[in-house]
Amino acid sequence: MATNQAEMVQQLQTLLNGAPIGVVGLGLMGGSLALDLRRLGFVVHGWVHRQATAQRALERDLVDAVDLSGVLMKPCALVVLALPLDQLIAPSEMLLSALPAAAVVTDMGSVKAPVEAALGSRLPRFVPSHPMAGTAAAGVEAGVEGLFKGRPWVITAAKGRDPAALALVETLALALGAIPVHCDASTHDQAVAFISHLPVLVGASLLQSAALGDPLAQQLASTGFADTTRVGGGNPQLGRLMAQTNRSALLTALDCYKNELQSLTELVENQQWEQLEQKLSQCQELRGQFL
Repeated sequence: MATNQAEMVQQLQTLLNGAPIGVVGLGLMGGSLALDLRRLGFVVHGWVHRQATAQRALERDLVDAVDLSGVLMKPCALVVLALPLDQLIAPSEMLLSALPAAAVVTDMGSVKAPVEAALGSRLPRFVPSHPMAGTAAAGVEAGVEGLFKGRPWVITAAKGRDPAALALVETLALALGAIPVHCDASTHDQAVAFISHLPVLVGASLLQSAALGDPLAQQLASTGFADTTRVGGGNPQLGRLMAQTNRSALLTALDCYKNELQSLTELVENQQWEQLEQKLSQCQELRGQFL
């Protein structure tokens, strides 16, 4: 662990003053978070909705304790909501009543404006956030260590929010080895529409298009096709919720993509091979700016 990260772990421990961290939902994001926090020496309380999930979470050592009622959230100084977007945008009264009023609460949802609107006025110390990490896996078996290390962790708290709460969430990100990025919710949502939500639909369209071709394509598909379509073949519920909750920004991204695809189509139709190579050369240079 880098010295700076070690200092952030110590600082987070100081800010928590011995209190546990609550994680609501122990799928890919919540489970990965819990694994990392426990590895770093923090006490983690989990809240899930199925007994089988609770049992498996204990077997995997995701948490120190877990329940189905939310009672274990009461002593927590920090609670992380690792829930599907629909449950963040329309939170249950059971969830809201179980969260301690003094606790800092953050989320891991991939759309921020509607989450901020839903929870900002109900939770006095709410700080919206979104770690930019993930895999195609889901469920209690999906959590892995080190998922957030070196990845951006976006924090979109509105101006004037509790500065101590904001500092706690930033320290959490740094303790996990993530890179805090601050911006407003709408800017975040448009950015992720291009680099996260659009690729899901593009990957899905590639899979559908390839399926219409000769069955030999399925036998020949290799790593290039797998890399290009990974997110398109991921969690369908998450893909629907992304589109549903970030519709306007996603439509803007889709319009840009359609225009670029039409431009490439015209170059091929008109046999403008030099121009096509120039376009691909530009893309080769652009890719390094994103990765």
